[in-house]
Amino acid sequence: MKYENIGFIGLGNVGEKLAKNLIKSKNKIHLFDKNKKKYLKFKNYKKCLCKNIEELAFKSTVLITCLPSPQASNEVIRSLIPYINKTHLWIEMSTTDKDELIKVSKLIKKHGAKVLEAPITGGEHRAKSGNISILASGERKQFNRAFPILSMMGFKILYCGKLGNASILKLITNYLASLHLIGIGEALAVSKKYNIDLGLAYNAINISSGNSFVNETETKVILSGSYDVGFTMDLVNKDISLFNKLANKKKIPLDFGKILNKKFKKGMKILGKRSFSTSIIKIIEQDCGINMRSKNFPKQLIDNLSKQKGFEVKIK
Repeated sequence: MKYENIGFIGLGNVGEKLAKNLIKSKNKIHLFDKNKKKYLKFKNYKKCLCKNIEELAFKSTVLITCLPSPQASNEVIRSLIPYINKTHLWIEMSTTDKDELIKVSKLIKKHGAKVLEAPITGGEHRAKSGNISILASGERKQFNRAFPILSMMGFKILYCGKLGNASILKLITNYLASLHLIGIGEALAVSKKYNIDLGLAYNAINISSGNSFVNETETKVILSGSYDVGFTMDLVNKDISLFNKLANKKKIPLDFGKILNKKFKKGMKILGKRSFSTSIIKIIEQDCGINMRSKNFPKQLIDNLSKQKGFEVKIK
């Protein structure tokens, strides 16, 4: 295995966890975030911290970005471009706009560098354990180069073909998760109004055809009252808006996409854009005059599995 000098940009809720998994490897890791307060979480790894983008680019051959919006990613990459050369591979792990990704990738390629996108999916708790799923697309050769690095951060890794495919698929999965979240909130409201214990309702859903990843994870922190999934309302709204943009471009009529967009905009207005995405269920609770609580559910999601060896999911 060839070891790389890896530069990681974006040490937010998810980026911090991905970066810490990389630090455990034998690669040389260099970190940067424009918000230097983020460095407090890396006080034991001061040698990894860079003062600026230029330093990180100079020390790295692989550049990874994990940022909250297409605008943030665009800004960072354009500031990197003067320092990019043919030795570099840029891996975009943010959930972003496909068209913007392809536009920026062309600028990177003009400098001889290579591009791969690798957004993650599966929850912040799995990003922490290193068992997150990764959707990757771009040239197969670059995927092969990046695979050892991706496998340090993730478990199930799916190669999705040409650049842009992974961004589309990531938005699709986030859209479905948001649909499931609203559906679970409404289902729990009906259960509560008919005096069914919500712990019982959770378990009934869990063994039924109505089960989903969202029920198995996010329902737990709703019932505990913490709502803590580490993912915020503004990020959900951003992802739904990007999904709707994809559909509108192909003139696909969306009923649920419009409803979700409206609901989460309302959620941001009432609860604040940095409130947890699951707190959208609070509005259902308020509208119904109920409290969705049950005993013995966790305040935080924890992946109890140790780090699993990353592998490529093969399409049959």
